[in-house]
Formats: sequence, structure tokens, C-alpha cells
Amino acid sequence: MTQGRRRVAVVVLAAAGVLSGAAANADDAPAAPRFAEGAQTFLANCAVCHRATGVGQPGLAPPLTSYPARYIATAEGRRQLVLTALYGMFGEITVDERHFNFKMPDFSRFDDATLAAVLNFVVFDISHAAATEAPLQPEDVARERSAGLSGEAVRRHRAEVLGAPAS
Repeated sequence: MTQGRRRVAVVVLAAAGVLSGAAANADDAPAAPRFAEGAQTFLANCAVCHRATGVGQPGLAPPLTSYPARYIATAEGRRQLVLTALYGMFGEITVDERHFNFKMPDFSRFDDATLAAVLNFVVFDISHAAATEAPLQPEDVARERSAGLSGEAVRRHRAEVLGAPAS
């Protein structure tokens, strides 16, 4: 087995272990991630705040277990996912009736394919979006790269998508 294949196998096994641990709390959690290629980047960059299973941390980072599945179903929601990954998000939000005031960093340093893979991992493997929803593509990320938004503007867009006031 080459070093590259060994690394992928370790990531897939780690992601499967992470998600199967979540299965104790959710019967519909997959035994292995559908989007394993995004798991490695998520675990290395996002799990420090959102935790490996996406449950978040009180007062620090919101859970990723419900909203991403909602966002993937609409054009503006899909855009919100990409904007959040590219530009981060700053300010006060409420998720699952819990308040967060945080500063999520931008991840624009990653290429379009990597960001699409991470977002698909979050949407389908963590948030359990319906399999009938179309995964995000690198082209979806590329389309938003030139927007140059601030994290505050991303938060305001989120409020519009959810039909909530931007506090």
C-alpha cells in the first residue's frame, strides 16, 4: 500500500469511527462517511471548534448537525454554505435556540475542490441532508470566490436566508 493510500485509509477509518460514535446518539448516522474526502480537512481544521461530530461547543462554535441540511435545499442556502467556508462569519447568531457570538475564520486558502468536499461532508455526513439533494461542486465555490465578503456580511446573508433579523 502506498503512503498516499495508507493516509486515505487512515482518514476514512478515523471518520468512520467519529461518525459511528455519533451513531449512538442518532440511529440514521452512516457507518462510514459518504464524503470521506472532506473528512480529513474537516477533522484537521474545523473539528477543533465544531468537534469531530459537528455538535459544536457551547458559547464557542455552533453545531453543524441541522442547519447545513436545511441550507443545501435552496440556492441561497447553498450559497451561504460556500460563503461561510470562504469568508468565515463574525457576530451573534442563534442555532437550535442557543446563542453564539463568535469569529469563524475564513478558509479561502483551500482550493475549490477541497472546500466543496468539506462542505459535502458537513451537509451529508454530519447534518444528514437527504441523499436526493445535489452535492456542492467545486464550480459552486469558484463562483463565490470573487465576492470578497467580510465575515460580518456573511452573517447578514445568513439572517436573510433564514428570514431572521441580523442582530
